[in-house]
Amino acid sequence: MRLFEIAKFANPASRESADASAVTSKADASASIAGRRRGCPAGLPAVGVERKKQLLSFQKNISIKFKNIALFNLALTHCSVSNEAQNHYNNERLEFLGDSILGLVTAALLYERFVEKPEGELAKIKSVVVSETILSGIARELQLDAMLLLGRGEESTGGRNKNAILADAVEALIGAIYLDCGYAQAFAFVSRYINKEIVNVVEKRRYQNYKSLLQEFCQREFKMCPVYKLVKYSGPDHDRSFWVEVAVNTMVFGPCMGKNKKAAEQDAAKVAYEALITERGERV
Repeated sequence: MRLFEIAKFANPASRESADASAVTSKADASASIAGRRRGCPAGLPAVGVERKKQLLSFQKNISIKFKNIALFNLALTHCSVSNEAQNHYNNERLEFLGDSILGLVTAALLYERFVEKPEGELAKIKSVVVSETILSGIARELQLDAMLLLGRGEESTGGRNKNAILADAVEALIGAIYLDCGYAQAFAFVSRYINKEIVNVVEKRRYQNYKSLLQEFCQREFKMCPVYKLVKYSGPDHDRSFWVEVAVNTMVFGPCMGKNKKAAEQDAAKVAYEALITERGERV
């Protein structure tokens, strides 16, 4: 052992400092190993000073403290950025992972909460709770829209306000939380926002999947499926409106307008479903 090492360990204060450093190093190593075991991507691009400050401050909004701030940054990086930079650093893989974790946590919450409901009813509730509409609302509540990294083209066409991009960012964030902090933290994060959406859906205070409801009704009553027709659309590519009508048996409902075809179809289905249910004296 060298003389300076002997002197260092002869000093109790130095020994305590060395012990503390060893503990910290072990903790960091354990966290790194745990992250690698969960598939945490290595070699992510460095995060700039100003962006890092933004991310560290934003963590307070979601009550999560990331050990790997570059992973947090990746979760908020849209594929339009990597397309323009010609690299593969975007949040699509994290979105894939987060989608599965979101589904698992939501299924577990529903299973434990509604012991009397059959599988079919639980599946209907889950499909609404994890829908693009709900997730994009959560993204706006968290103000993820302000933190997204978008390519110039996507930014210019209003990508920061697109429900699909916002919903994907929430799923990517869930995936990043799982990789960085573990399943318990991911479960807690999802539960914090999804539990109240479950209540809203069950108590009909939230959007319902009227296309599914209308299809089930039509198959039961008419032994047929509703038929949707795009009547017209207008506006530039980044701000287009669509009008859709739906035919049920010999009846036509709509047209209804939406900012995309899916939204217009949902509105047309809602009009048709509520009219048909009311006609039969049933409650909506």
